[in-house]
Amino acid sequence: MQWKYRDRTHAGEVLAEELLQLELNVLPLVLAVPNGGVAVAVPIARALGAELNVVIVRKLQIPHNPEAGFSALTSLGTLILNKPLVARLGLTEKEINSVKRKTERQIEERRETYEGLVGHTEPLGRAVILVDDGLASGYTMMAAIDSVREFHPDSVTVAVPTAHDNSARMVEAAVDRLVCPRIETGFVFAVANAYQNWYDVSDSEVIEVLRHAADAVT
Repeated sequence: MQWKYRDRTHAGEVLAEELLQLELNVLPLVLAVPNGGVAVAVPIARALGAELNVVIVRKLQIPHNPEAGFSALTSLGTLILNKPLVARLGLTEKEINSVKRKTERQIEERRETYEGLVGHTEPLGRAVILVDDGLASGYTMMAAIDSVREFHPDSVTVAVPTAHDNSARMVEAAVDRLVCPRIETGFVFAVANAYQNWYDVSDSEVIEVLRHAADAVT
């Protein structure tokens, strides 16, 4: 597939057009996965007239191996454990709780970085739309999905501009619907390949985007 999005904002506009065709019977809630998902989510929230917030996902790092994780914690307070991996690693409850507390502090630090622009949002009974700038492994999104499900939303939709087909199938099986215009196959996959203008999104840009979004509804 050769066509590309100009940037994350353009990707959000494309997704918004598809989401407008859905019949959402209740008030939608758009939850972006920062940092890259925020710019994608803004055009979606604007088009749907929906509330915009973020769901922060952080992996719980394996002791002595910070590049790998054995579970995930979200800003909605849900801990997603990879139980088979925990068993193989022989992690004790004390070790798990120690890493959890550290990860909770990381999430709180990220909240503080966003200068009060991110609050706790109640997904109960809402048509939740989870947004990121792409799915590589898909496990970050799976943690977000599991976390939101615990709050009993009316429905959960994942909207992403691009995904590997393996990740797309995994995520699609876990939600009510997946909206993803560009699904790729093959051994090599990179989210960045779907964009003409790709860069790592800074915290300052996220803050600016969230501030503009907040001003637009006040």
